[in-house]
Amino acid sequence: MNCSKCSKPAVTLIRYSGQHLCAGHFLDFTEKRVRRELRRQLDLDKRITVAVGLSGGKDSSVTTYLLSSILRKRPTVEIMAITADEGIANYRPGGVEASRELCRSLDIPHHVVSYKEELGWTMDRVVETDPKTIPCSYCGVFRRYVLNKKARELKADYVATGLNLDDTAQSVLMNVARGDMERMARLGPHDRVQEDMIPRLQPLRLVPEKESYLYAMLRGVQFHDATCPYSERAVRGVFRDVLSRLESEIPGTRHSILSSFDQMRPWLDRQFSVSKVRKCRTCGEPTINVECKACELVDKLEAMVT
Repeated sequence: MNCSKCSKPAVTLIRYSGQHLCAGHFLDFTEKRVRRELRRQLDLDKRITVAVGLSGGKDSSVTTYLLSSILRKRPTVEIMAITADEGIANYRPGGVEASRELCRSLDIPHHVVSYKEELGWTMDRVVETDPKTIPCSYCGVFRRYVLNKKARELKADYVATGLNLDDTAQSVLMNVARGDMERMARLGPHDRVQEDMIPRLQPLRLVPEKESYLYAMLRGVQFHDATCPYSERAVRGVFRDVLSRLESEIPGTRHSILSSFDQMRPWLDRQFSVSKVRKCRTCGEPTINVECKACELVDKLEAMVT
């Protein structure tokens, strides 16, 4: 099958639009969407520093590559990367090395921050101590904690994540299923800036996961192609399967979910006004409670071993 835009052989079918695209037109299609999102999410006339949350996986690596490609020539934009080392043997070292190599090739400053150094726990020890828990319930909180803290120390204005269209649509479905509109109101990208909280960017929010993978392959973006050994226990997997089936039967479902969320955002912003941020009584990091969630979880773990 030839490309819908030229006579070259197609490398993919975009089912939700019905287009067959060759390599060149697919790359252009992806990059245009990312540029559009960056213009929407950023004021590029201001001097800004963007820290990418770089795990070394395909999505965060593609995000890092695209930000470098699109923004590096702007004198007002500085780009760096932060890799969170969760402390998962036989998994995280490969991601750290892949992140280091990518940043070296792009000439981007790279910083590594570990759960062990910041919180005193590795994820391997968390799972050993609390084997019945869903590991992601700890890991997600700890990752947000260390990324926000390090980004603030580095004086970053934004943290860019590799969240793709599938990730965002899954999060919307999860929050609807739980009836948790307040949590949904906190989904990125963030327009409002809270004290000591670094707002999130999502350059890939319109790019499906498979297209992110294909982009990495065609552009030669190196990444750590591995799966976290604890991810199979995540509740998100249920919603991933549901969304995959829906998209297979009704192409465009992911985009419709995202569009519905964007239409709800003004109401969500009005309904769930930003709570006053205070400093955690234990670590001093920002929180809306007396103690931040990360310290709360660390207290829980410490109680289990005493």
